[in-house]
Amino acid sequence: MSKENSFDIVSKVDMQEILNAVNQATREIENRFDFKGSKSSISFEGNPEITLVSDDDFKLRNVIDILEGKMVKRGINLKALRYGKVEPAASNTVKQVITLVQGIEQDIAKKIVKRIKDSKVKVQASVQGDQVRVSGKNRDDLQSAINVIKEMDLNIPVEFTNYRTF
Repeated sequence: MSKENSFDIVSKVDMQEILNAVNQATREIENRFDFKGSKSSISFEGNPEITLVSDDDFKLRNVIDILEGKMVKRGINLKALRYGKVEPAASNTVKQVITLVQGIEQDIAKKIVKRIKDSKVKVQASVQGDQVRVSGKNRDDLQSAINVIKEMDLNIPVEFTNYRTF
């Protein structure tokens, strides 16, 4: 009787931590002297987008720095952020939309599966929706597969969850 072990490779961010980081950054912007009288703001309504508005590019960059600092302190991987282009907005302001990465895109998932198969580790990898399932008989092989994935230069944050033994 052989046991099958498996784990999932996922890419997700904790929306509550994002909300907390946005609230902390907003409070800091309201209290900082260099933002007095500024139209700088951060809005996040729980959808996978954060909207930044500021007076000019320089202040927008400062808002981004504040937000990124708060996210790092809350354990959010900055690879989960996709920055849109800076656009002019109402009342002589500029706006930028940051999209949050949730799930592994199909092309990246296929690269992960191909890389695992090319590594000759005795595991099976399969794409399941927006995650990748890796299974094998030997736990050491699963650890080797995790190390192979960690060595890859992915532009998304990956987590290894659902480690199961059957």
